Amino acid sequence: MSNERLPPDHETHWIEAEEEDKFDFRDQGLEDYVTLVLFWILLVVVFLQFFSRYVMGDSIAWTEEMARYFLISVGFLGSAMAVRKNSHIAVEFFYRYMPGNVGLAMSTTVDLSRILFLSIGVWITYKLADRTTAMMVSVDIPKSVIYYIVLAGFVLMLVRSIQVAIRHWREGTSELIFTEDDR
Repeated sequence: MSNERLPPDHETHWIEAEEEDKFDFRDQGLEDYVTLVLFWILLVVVFLQFFSRYVMGDSIAWTEEMARYFLISVGFLGSAMAVRKNSHIAVEFFYRYMPGNVGLAMSTTVDLSRILFLSIGVWITYKLADRTTAMMVSVDIPKSVIYYIVLAGFVLMLVRSIQVAIRHWREGTSELIFTEDDR
């Protein structure tokens, strides 16, 4: 099918979709690569658990616990990527139908609330990790290691959240606020 047969809006959409598919290493943060590595380790551990349980008939004891901890790590470190891209879920109804100044005030309130929440998360997680002395059940590793990974996730989310807030304040807008032309 040639581009001449396509409606103009379909052709534009096709061009935009093609541009979105391009991958650039510079668009990714360090946490993205760490999360990817942890995800693949999680995949191998879960496959090992499945293989040992259903093919060999005897499950490896440490795989279930380690899969749980790797999933926690992937979740918290991967959240930093979502904060950096400002892609956490949001209710866009108010941003879309309120005047620009109200939307900007709401966006600023959301940015400040997120920074406050993540700061509290950093503090609580640090205190919890510092007080944890228990060992993992199936592996001779302290459980505090997991809490420190969660702490790293909270710190990364906080740093990325501050970066997003600064970007919003410099531009005087947010990705959620639409211009008059977009309505």
